[in-house]
Formats: sequence, C-alpha cells, structure tokens
Amino acid sequence: MAEVHWQPKRDEAPAAWPRPPLWTALGRGFMCVCPACGKTPVFNGYLTVVSACPNCGAPLGSARADDAPPYFTILITGHIVVPLMLWMQKAMDPSTLTLSAVFVPLTIVLVLGLLRPVKGATVGLMLRLNMMKPDDEVTPASPPATRLPGTEPQ
Repeated sequence: MAEVHWQPKRDEAPAAWPRPPLWTALGRGFMCVCPACGKTPVFNGYLTVVSACPNCGAPLGSARADDAPPYFTILITGHIVVPLMLWMQKAMDPSTLTLSAVFVPLTIVLVLGLLRPVKGATVGLMLRLNMMKPDDEVTPASPPATRLPGTEPQ
C-alpha cells in the first residue's frame, strides 16, 4: 500500500483586503486602528468591533476574539502588579490596607487600559492568520419553547 502524505490546501483565493506582515497587523491592532490598512478605527464603542473596515473592506467583525483578550490582559497585568507588590512589601513593609489602596486601583486602571489595545491586537493577529468566522457559519437559533400539555395560551 502506498504511503499517503497530507498536503495543505493550496487553492485558497487571496483575501480581498490587504494582509500586512504579522508585527504590522499586531501593532496596528494594538493602536486600535484597522490591522489591514491602518486608517480607520477597529472599535465602534469600548470593545465592539466594527463589522467591516469602511476603507479596505476587511471583515473585522468576523474575528472571534472571545476569551483571548481578557486572558492576555490578566497575564500582562499580573506580570506588572505582582512583582511591584512583592517589591513594595519587601522594601517598605506597608500595611495590608496601604497595599490594597495602592494596588487595587492600579490593577483596575491597567486592566481597563490594556483590554481594548489587546483586543485590537488579537483581531489583528486573527486577520493576519486568516482565522475569521466563515460567512456561511450561522449561529444556531434557540430551540422553540416546549409547553406542557394543556398549557397552550388562550
């Protein structure tokens, strides 16, 4: 029997929007502008991604970032706050109330400040790697409500 080797699908049509290099897409996304063209905003609100870029037509709304941006934001914030807290505890030995008064607001500011750029960078990564939701993928509708026998509306 002949050995069969898997080959990647090579007949994909090129994207209708520009595909910049990886670091360019990440940087543009982090700056909250379209990762493809770098000219229009990615967000239509605090975290709502626009459905498509009005300038280049990139389908930004098809990028399903889901839980990645909060995960990366927590990871980055934790790597900033925890060493600072440990250093402050070792160097000054403040009370727990003082530590809380300094680091709780710092953590909140860092999380709220980083979440949007990190989500933009995630959208840029997904656009560059062509990890977009297919057009034919439809979210399933909720099943019809079942009624108990004899409880039909009058």
